[in-house]
Amino acid sequence: MQIQKYKYAIPVLLMFSTGMLAACSGGSAKKESDSPQKAANVKPAKPDNITLTVAQMKNVGIEVGTIPQKNLDAVIKANGQLAVPPQNKADVSILSGGVIGHISVLEGQQVKRGQVLATISNQDLIKIQQDYLAAKSNFTYVQAEYNRQRQLQDAGAGTGKSFQSAQATYNAELSRIKAFESQLRQLSINPDRINNGHIVSSFPVVSPITGTVGKISANTGAFVQPGTSIMEVVDNSKIHCDLTVFEKDLMQVKLGQKVNFQLTNQGDLMITGKINGINKSFENESKGVIVHAEIDNRQHKNLIPGMYVTALINIGSHLVPAVPVDAVVRSGGRQYIYIVTDEQTGQGKTTSFSFKKAEIATGVMELGYVEIKPMTSLPANAKAALKGAFYLESKAEGGADDD
Repeated sequence: MQIQKYKYAIPVLLMFSTGMLAACSGGSAKKESDSPQKAANVKPAKPDNITLTVAQMKNVGIEVGTIPQKNLDAVIKANGQLAVPPQNKADVSILSGGVIGHISVLEGQQVKRGQVLATISNQDLIKIQQDYLAAKSNFTYVQAEYNRQRQLQDAGAGTGKSFQSAQATYNAELSRIKAFESQLRQLSINPDRINNGHIVSSFPVVSPITGTVGKISANTGAFVQPGTSIMEVVDNSKIHCDLTVFEKDLMQVKLGQKVNFQLTNQGDLMITGKINGINKSFENESKGVIVHAEIDNRQHKNLIPGMYVTALINIGSHLVPAVPVDAVVRSGGRQYIYIVTDEQTGQGKTTSFSFKKAEIATGVMELGYVEIKPMTSLPANAKAALKGAFYLESKAEGGADDD
């Protein structure tokens, strides 16, 4: 009976073992079949070094050389806008109220100092002229009496009191006439014309400076109060730039430094100038100081106050490592150059070069060269790809075929 019991147990054990073997065999087969697919999805690692023969480099225009030292100008970048000095911008105001009878100019028109811009009609002007003529007539008698009393005083025949009274009246009337003449001249009316009987009911408004007529804020027939500005005249020949320089750069800015201006909204038009004034107080809470720079506009470019500019203030030159602008490549928001890590020779001449990417920061840019600041120290007299670096970058990314 005991033997019979194990007789049935053996086939069951064999069946279980066979199943386990099949399961293990299937798992191995599945892993083997998955391996090529996983291998296909793995990207090959980018090479640290790129090796090219001299012939390959010549075909794609790669040039190698020692990183040169260049005497580049250090600059401070500042923003600002064009403006004119107060003495070159005038508000045309009137001293006496009245009705605008005529406006002689248009906005944008060139005018000269003293040119008539408009005429103002004022009935009170007639009374001023009448009072002036009356004072002149009365002064004839006062002057004659003063001369008579002075002659008597000189001859010892007159009294001192009569002479002093005549002298006081003479001086008072003379001052009154001078006041009327000054008032008429302020209204651009020649007193000599009044003396000849030319009474006018309007006075001209003349330009105080030579320049261009700006906004005209009044119309013909409008009544304007005394002191009201009816237009503006701007002389753009003395236009300058007001730049905002922040505290961290202020100590490096000096009078006379050269400035290059770029008009941001005028197709990046470039003009030059120099610093001629530095304010001594901060603007509001910006911690910025206004720096004034005069502009060299001998080419008579159409510069208008209010134009925005970006300026580069030249604060001096210094010797720095620099490479041509095309030697710097950008990838992933960083900047790199390709330095030579190995140079193979054969039969007395170079046969190939190996390159490696080195991260840098850039500084001053001038005359096609840019200052470089390596993130890690480079070997002494290091060589780099000064031309054709974009081909090396493409090859490093797998985008260029071997020649």
